[in-house]
Amino acid sequence: MSIRSLVLPTALVLAAGFAFTAPASAFNLFDDDMIELAQATPPPPAARGERTPGERGAARLERSFSPKSMCLDMAARRIGDRAYLKARLELKPDQMATWAAFEKAADEASAKSMARCQTLPTEMKERPTYLERLTMEEDVMKARISTIEAVKPSLTALVAVLTAEQKAILDRPRMGFAHRAGAAMSRPGPR
Repeated sequence: MSIRSLVLPTALVLAAGFAFTAPASAFNLFDDDMIELAQATPPPPAARGERTPGERGAARLERSFSPKSMCLDMAARRIGDRAYLKARLELKPDQMATWAAFEKAADEASAKSMARCQTLPTEMKERPTYLERLTMEEDVMKARISTIEAVKPSLTALVAVLTAEQKAILDRPRMGFAHRAGAAMSRPGPR
């Protein structure tokens, strides 16, 4: 084996070693050539209300939220779901009268829901107490039951005139928040 065949690989190994170690360390020429490791400055702490990566639990609860906005989003989602359902059902002309009755009842219920949303606070900076959260949950449930009771008769009439294929579309599980929450709860790990 010749020296030439050893020189090139040795030079490459040395160059690679310097290439990897040079950025990780910095030389201070004024302090007797001591080596200091280079470090990135830590990120500034997040301002109150901002979410940091990996934030969980109590820190997340300190953020403010808007009950009014959440309520309006849910009402708008129901209106959008109804429009999607109408398009997916591909209603026949003889089914349109029952759909119109259902849609009228649903629109009236949505208007009441939107009016209720307008009465909610725009922002809550402090976490409500347990009793306040329980009362808010009760109000939401009462409003939802009122909506169901208003829409159910016309929906029952609509289901009666749907074909088997249309009923299959209507009977599919809804892919809303509850579905995603259920999937998250079935995963192992912290909840």
